[in-house]
Amino acid sequence: MDPHAVLGLPADASIEEATAAYRALAKAHHPDVAGDPRSAEVMARINAAFDELRDRAGTAGSVESAAGEQHGGGSDAAAAPGRPPRGDWLPEATRRALGHELLAALERQEQVALVVPVATWASPEALLALTDRRLLWLADDQPTHRVRSLRFRDVQRVESKLAWPRRRKTASVRVRTKAGRRLDFGDLEPEVALRITQAVGGTL
Repeated sequence: MDPHAVLGLPADASIEEATAAYRALAKAHHPDVAGDPRSAEVMARINAAFDELRDRAGTAGSVESAAGEQHGGGSDAAAAPGRPPRGDWLPEATRRALGHELLAALERQEQVALVVPVATWASPEALLALTDRRLLWLADDQPTHRVRSLRFRDVQRVESKLAWPRRRKTASVRVRTKAGRRLDFGDLEPEVALRITQAVGGTL
């Protein structure tokens, strides 16, 4: 597999260009938004291509350490030889969609219902995972503290809102925490935003 060809990039493309191409393709082909039965296979190829380019660029080490810091212990976050891979209880397509850092942040047997690209106020390029106990997201364009989370028990209110940019209809999910903090996850398909809102709201 030529990762540059998968992402539609020239052979001399930078990792920044690869990241931008990956985000665009993920939004178009993610199984939760594409509606194509082959989208999971396509998304797996896109993820594999991007992972390979990041490894070539020498970013794999920083990815692992960032995830380890989130857990408070970098060595435990990495899979040791002979041990099962991270997230071994999850389907392969879900593990690929999560990527290294979000996988490392998962708790044992934490189930993942949804992984989707989003935009936040702090990071226009983020990846959000909806699990059985929290919202977990990766601020992919941040140098530190990239993985963040919010447990359902700390949520006071959640709602979805429609937005109407020029080209397509999008939606956002707005979460208000019990501590008074507001979080917005935008650039979502309306159906996906509603799904997240219902899942979180159903636990309140």
